Amino acid sequence: MATAPKRVPLPAILLANDLLDGDVVFATAGDAAALVWTRDPALALVAADDAAADRLEAFATAELRGNKVVDAYLVDVAIEGRRPVPRHFRERFKTLGPSNRPDLGKQAGEGIASAPKG
Repeated sequence: MATAPKRVPLPAILLANDLLDGDVVFATAGDAAALVWTRDPALALVAADDAAADRLEAFATAELRGNKVVDAYLVDVAIEGRRPVPRHFRERFKTLGPSNRPDLGKQAGEGIASAPKG
């Protein structure tokens, strides 16, 4: 009997890489409750329950099939100051931008917080 893939702990956000420019993008709510991509991590839609996570995963599947993004997956987050902060280093690092140029990328502006506390 096959088992379903294990889902990350909730709350979670959906991140991916834009297929054309490679930038990290986040699923967010657009007009008429449709999901769209944003480059602003503060606007990432946070899935707090299984239904919301299922919605994000369905959006990821459709966007992957449509060749809009690559490497789309859910990331577990902590909420700090009303902002989602990835719990794992790899995802925090992806949300900031190039490590060799702190004056570029999301870390040069508001960006996502550097690390959850605790």
